[in-house]
Amino acid sequence: MMFQLACDPSGVVVETTTKELVHALISWGSKLDHILQVLLSHILGSAQRCAPLSGVEGSVESHLRVLGERERWNVDVLLRLLAELLPYVHQKAVETCPFPSISDSTGVLFTESLLELYAGGNVEWSAFEWLHIECFPNLIQLASLLPQKEDNLRNRITRFLLAATQHFGEFYLTHIMLPVFLVAVGDTADFKFFPFTAQTKLRGLRPQTAMAQTLATMCVLPLLLAGVLGHASKRDYLTEYLRNLLIQSSGQDGQPANHEIVNSVRFICTFEEHHNMIFNILWEMVVSSDVNLKISAARLLKVIVPYVDAKLASAHVLPALVTLGSDQNLNVKYASIDAFGAVAQHFKNDMIVDKIRVQMDAFLEDGSHEATIAVVRALVVAVPHTTERLRDYILLTFYLWNIFFLNFKYWFFHIFHFTASPPPSSDIARRRERANAFCESIRALDATDIPASSVGNFLLPAIQNLLKDTDALDPAHKEALEIILKDRSGGTFDAISKVMGAHFGLASSVGSFFGDSGLLGKKEIGDPGAPQLETIEPPKPVPPPPVEDTRFRRIMRGGFSDMLRGKAKGNDETPPSQ
Repeated sequence: MMFQLACDPSGVVVETTTKELVHALISWGSKLDHILQVLLSHILGSAQRCAPLSGVEGSVESHLRVLGERERWNVDVLLRLLAELLPYVHQKAVETCPFPSISDSTGVLFTESLLELYAGGNVEWSAFEWLHIECFPNLIQLASLLPQKEDNLRNRITRFLLAATQHFGEFYLTHIMLPVFLVAVGDTADFKFFPFTAQTKLRGLRPQTAMAQTLATMCVLPLLLAGVLGHASKRDYLTEYLRNLLIQSSGQDGQPANHEIVNSVRFICTFEEHHNMIFNILWEMVVSSDVNLKISAARLLKVIVPYVDAKLASAHVLPALVTLGSDQNLNVKYASIDAFGAVAQHFKNDMIVDKIRVQMDAFLEDGSHEATIAVVRALVVAVPHTTERLRDYILLTFYLWNIFFLNFKYWFFHIFHFTASPPPSSDIARRRERANAFCESIRALDATDIPASSVGNFLLPAIQNLLKDTDALDPAHKEALEIILKDRSGGTFDAISKVMGAHFGLASSVGSFFGDSGLLGKKEIGDPGAPQLETIEPPKPVPPPPVEDTRFRRIMRGGFSDMLRGKAKGNDETPPSQ
């Protein structure tokens, strides 16, 4: 009955049960041992009863569990209850200490001398052993069932481990907790402060297979880093351990740090007190001569972006990414593009967005297939969030609406430009990759509020360009694009199809973009003097530019990017869209 109340859907019932009923039962019936045993069973059982993340036998995901809302709630409140019982566990360990000579006026101290006596194994001390022989292994087993998205539950376990250190002290942390979690992640551990029988049980936590090692790195390593080494007394140890982990893992097999290690570092970034330490290590990796370390740094910067504020992003993340984005090694450069997309997704202030746009221009100016695909995929993530933020400015002033419109033109221009460029006919794999990337971009942009002029000048032409290369289009993408084209045409689908039927090439100069008849010189649809969509004439085809002087570079040299960044300097400056 008590555990049913503890897991009640009502927070008030849970709070009352945890704070009053449980404590009353412990004080009245002296049933702490039984409550702890049943509690661990319920915590682990709630997760084990859930379906596996994947039905593919032998995969990592088949070992993880998909927790429903009810199961997640149960595990969460039971972990909270476990933390509430920790003072009782400590008190009972003190009261049953078989070595009364090791004490002071405040009670038993868990010193090295006391732990050495415990390691002798001559007496039984079950109340003390429960925590590291029963509780920690069960929490390790629970953590090994939790997929990455269950950070809240992983955080609960971490808080419990930090609280255990607060109650039992730094010697307990160093000589008892640390060896347990080191062996659980497959590292070397010193068990000299454990009795022989306890050593035998705990050494069984060591991963025995490659799959078990992967799970330990993915699921248990975050607890070691944040819950054990994350204590203030282990800050130097954590820094050295993490530095060695990243450097050694990036050097193995000539590959960057794997996903499991990157995710573990991501988790400790959910704790603000570790940010400075993480960035110190990241800067060492960024300025390293090792390519793998730089790629690992880019991946780490991408995953930690959601956990830093704008100040840290400006002071550390962006400068580090600009350094990586300027690297001579193309793999390092391309690895930084995804991270820039993550920054654009999470930060909307003008300074950060402007720096990202400058860097994206530099990537696109390279003109390579890989850079183009990476930038487009990064913008797929960033654009919907950016436009939602900028939409708020429309409600303030007409001037800010112009800036909003220019921002749309900036993003749409890149997609339109690259969809209009000739596909590499000799490489069908690249054509398909290219088409898929732009289809994803257009479908993401279609889900946002788009100015009518951008629809006519950029979105619809980009779709028409993509539909020309039918061999490279996935059937599902093709169907989606045709639906978008029909819906967005507003009843002028036939006219658009006729207009777009001819080859749609880019203008050969900046003047033809910004002139009265150019794409960017058109007035907003809905203006009294604006020409109707049916009367828009397609630009004349232009021959493919030479490799050494792409159309995009000519546009960039003509100041297109600067104009689109549009910093208003006076009322006499008119946005190019007007």
